[in-house]
Order: sequence, then C-alpha cells, then structure tokens
Amino acid sequence: MDLNEMLHYAFIQRALIAGSFIAVLCAVLGVLLVLRRLSLIGDGLAHVAFGSVALGLVLRVSPLYASIPLVTASSLGILKLMEKARIYGDAAVGIVSSLGIAGGVLLASMAGGFNVDLFSYLFGNILSISLGDVITSIAVSSIVLLVVYFYYHDILSLTFDEEFAKASGINAARINSIIVMLTAVTVVLTMKIVGVMLTSALLILPAVTAFQVARGFGKAIVIASAVSLFSVFAGIILSFSMNLPAGASIVIVNFLLFAFMFACRGIRSTVKKQ
Repeated sequence: MDLNEMLHYAFIQRALIAGSFIAVLCAVLGVLLVLRRLSLIGDGLAHVAFGSVALGLVLRVSPLYASIPLVTASSLGILKLMEKARIYGDAAVGIVSSLGIAGGVLLASMAGGFNVDLFSYLFGNILSISLGDVITSIAVSSIVLLVVYFYYHDILSLTFDEEFAKASGINAARINSIIVMLTAVTVVLTMKIVGVMLTSALLILPAVTAFQVARGFGKAIVIASAVSLFSVFAGIILSFSMNLPAGASIVIVNFLLFAFMFACRGIRSTVKKQ
C-alpha cells in the first residue's frame, strides 16, 4: 500500500492531525523542561495520569475529564513540595509519581483488575482516536501554545537566569505554576498517543535531539518541533504499514533521530579537532 492510498483512510487523517498538534506542543514544553532540569516531571505526571484514568474508569466518566484536574493539581503539588518542603525536584516528582501509580493499582484492583480500556491508556493507540479527540487536541494544544507565546520572554528569562528574572520584576512563582500546569495538560493529551508508559519520551527526546545541533533557544524549539513532527508522521506510517504499536513506533523513530544527531555531532567535533 502506497502513502497516497494510506492517507485516504479517515483514522490515519485523524491521527496525523491530532499527532501534529501534540507533537509541536510536546517539543516546545520539552525544551523548557529539559533546560530547567525538570524533564522527569513528565514521567511523574504520567504515573499520576495512570491513577486518574483508573479513577475515571471506576466512576464511569471520561478518563480525560478525570485526568486533567487531578494531573494539574499534582503538578502544582510537585512545585509546592520543591518550594516549601526543601527537597529537590527529582525527589518531589518521585513522591507524587509513586502516589499516583499506587492509587492507580488500588483503583484497578477495586474495579476487578486491569481491563482493555486501562491498557489502551497505558500503551496508547493514536490510530483509534475519535473526531472528538482530534478537536480536543487541536483546541487544547492551541491554547497551551498561545500561553507559551504570551509569556515567552518571561519564561526565557527564568530558564536561563532565575535570580535576574526575579530582580527584573518577573513573578517567578506564577510563571513556574503556568509551566507545570501546561505540562500536566500536555501529559494528559500525550497519553492517548504514546500511552502513559512512554509519555516522558515524547517530551524529552525531541528536545535533547535539538540540543545536539541547535545554537540558541529559538532554534532549539524549531528543530525540536520538526523532529517531533517527523517522528509522529513516520511512527504512524510505520505502525500502519507493518502492524506495529503506534506509540512505541513513534518513540523508536524519535530515538533513532537522537542517535543520528548525536553521531553527527561527534563526527563534527572530531573533524574540528583535526
């Protein structure tokens, strides 16, 4: 089956449209999180998302409606632990992450064990998303990207020199809250594509790939977005044509791009030394 024929399928079109918006969203936030050494927050919130999905299935409500408020509250909880409890970011993420996964296991057990719906969120399946999921992805992604654009200069200042940013009058607490809340919403959207288990990969890999070649914050965002978009497109096509899991295919393509960029950087450094 050639690419043109594949693109005529409605579910492929839905996957590509929703995947494109979420890919750019993950790339932009991923650059911010990696630079601020908060990249593991995506993994921690993904575990919380697992618990919230289990809660949604137990209460028989949409997992999306259960996940957004709970994961957002957890992201703010991580931030407060870092600020008030005097613990490092990775420890705060670990506390909330372990609580989220434990809650999910308990809820799944109370509901009679793991079922097909819960597993679909654990490992993701972008090829099964509905038109409603596409509209939600476009709307939420657009809102989050507009917020990042509006606070771009404040976020940039805090990322590279927080003390100077505070001295300049920037409300660091508000900006940090915005960043973690946007990350929470992104995690909830991403789990439908690659699943809870692989969500952090879509946030981290495009960013670290871009850092291998990018010179400057703006260029890193552009390159990360391009890498993320290509990974989603290639992963979906590979998944459909070879009957492979879509989420895992997207992550593998992402990693191969990182490995390629890393190798190119090494070769360039070797050539320069000679």
